[in-house]
Amino acid sequence: MFGIFKKNRRSLLNLKKEFKTIIELEKDTVKRFDTDEADFHPCLNDNTSNTNFDRHYVYHPAWAARIVRDIKPAKHVDISSTLHFCSILSAFIPTEFYDYRPANLQLTNLKSGSVDLTKLSFPTNSIESLSCMHTVEHIGLGRYGDPLDYDGDLKAINELKRVVAIEGTLLFVVPIGNRSKICFNAHRVYTKEHIVNLFREFTLEEFVLIPESEDDGGLVSDPSQELLKRQSYGCGCFYFKKK
Repeated sequence: MFGIFKKNRRSLLNLKKEFKTIIELEKDTVKRFDTDEADFHPCLNDNTSNTNFDRHYVYHPAWAARIVRDIKPAKHVDISSTLHFCSILSAFIPTEFYDYRPANLQLTNLKSGSVDLTKLSFPTNSIESLSCMHTVEHIGLGRYGDPLDYDGDLKAINELKRVVAIEGTLLFVVPIGNRSKICFNAHRVYTKEHIVNLFREFTLEEFVLIPESEDDGGLVSDPSQELLKRQSYGCGCFYFKKK
């Protein structure tokens, strides 16, 4: 820990020198900005050889968007996935977004509202194209102000299954590992078999793994059991169709 402080202290000292250099360079050009130490805003961890990103939250919306593009539904409904997904999707397809904590999103082609995923207000068999991604693993753990409920995820899954239309599609994403576990109060982790069994009434059209290690690839279709066993906190992307 002390080493981290020493490293940051060195970085701050270097940043101060660089700031003084900017002030000196400003003298030789037309002044266009205020440069004052009161506006000093240190960013110490961005000088990397590659652009870092959250593998789960970049890859899974990219996977889902490609499927929705191919399906071409008249409307897509998303429940509690990352806001980047519904925001971008709404540029091409009428989209509805719902969350336990509603988002004040104001975009054309996008409707935003509130739902309790364990008690959805939608009629049975009513939604042609539905997604719920990186969400169900949180239900019932209290992280987002929802009531504690050990079976909260099961109640949410049963509601998702209920509201999807016959022959409709469900894009479902959760953390995947080599064993099912609760990491309280952050999330649950499931095995692939655990999820497939919970959706046994549905047809699995596609399963894609986002492995923990970038050395294992980005979006891996039909991953081997060996690769699945190496996961502690991978990301599983399930494309289900209701029979």
